[in-house]
Amino acid sequence: MAAVDKAAQGEVAAMLPATTPLSMRNVAYNGPDGAAITVTELAGKTLRINLWATWCAPCREEMPALNELQTTMGGADFQVVAVNVDTGGDEKPKAFLEEIGVDELAYYRDPSLALFNRLKRQGLALRLPVTILIDKEGCLLALMNGPAEWANDDARLLIEAAM
Repeated sequence: MAAVDKAAQGEVAAMLPATTPLSMRNVAYNGPDGAAITVTELAGKTLRINLWATWCAPCREEMPALNELQTTMGGADFQVVAVNVDTGGDEKPKAFLEEIGVDELAYYRDPSLALFNRLKRQGLALRLPVTILIDKEGCLLALMNGPAEWANDDARLLIEAAM
């Protein structure tokens, strides 16, 4: 956590390190196939989970940078998990991603808002977008409420510190 705190500079300076260990292993959302999954199923990777919605202007602005972050850093050790929280069907969020050229992010969803509400009850989510960094064991490393520029050296250094 200290390495992440030190690396939270510049464009990602609002990333706050977790002050106490918190397991996120049972954080659930729907995977690309529509079936429910948890963080445990992505064990072994550092995760940057992002909650976003099509109606959230800052979310819409940062999605291309998240796509680029996944393109440049995603792989066996790291993954961007962008979870859409629009209520209703998949049509609008999928059309939005296609419209802006987001093609490297797998499609994750939580139309029930259960994940956002859980994070809100834990004092981790205040508004969208919400970013949580999770280590390879499924524990919270750091979090941020609000947008950031994720396609730059500040973000790369933060992710490297998290890994």
